[in-house]
Amino acid sequence: MTSGEAEAAERLLPLVYEELRVLAGDCIRGESSGHTLQATALVHEAWIRLIGSEQIEWRGRAQFRALAATAMRHVLTDHARGRAAQKRGGNAQRVTLAEAIGAAGSTSIDLLELHEALEQLAALDARQHRVVELRFFGGLSVEESADVLGCSITTVEREWRSARAWLSARLRGAGGG
Repeated sequence: MTSGEAEAAERLLPLVYEELRVLAGDCIRGESSGHTLQATALVHEAWIRLIGSEQIEWRGRAQFRALAATAMRHVLTDHARGRAAQKRGGNAQRVTLAEAIGAAGSTSIDLLELHEALEQLAALDARQHRVVELRFFGGLSVEESADVLGCSITTVEREWRSARAWLSARLRGAGGG
């Protein structure tokens, strides 16, 4: 990172910090009570990843939230992997995703299982994967997601329904509920 880029990042953080904190709080809210990563730490780790990326294209608020949500998901996944490794495979982090996958009642699933399922979904259908990231992790509306993806609202709604159904079936099969 050049000195000019570092200065720009330093000026940008105070402008977006509160929005990142809200997004981080949303991401962590579904974590189990024993989760050790705090929203502030999640914001800082995600910010480091965002400014360290050479392929950033921030074209507006929705695009920024999408990139931040992806960075936060990766931070949470890495954190869960680290905890699971410390416990030699036991008790990985769990996150509630009933709304995201359309399951009835409160379904708690393993964050690493979710990550694996999302990676499989990405291989099968990249747009559905991106819609899940934008809608669930980024908290973007259907309209904002359509704008980020450059497609119609109807397409996002269809992809969201399909992705939720696929994830629900995949996670039930993985022992997630």
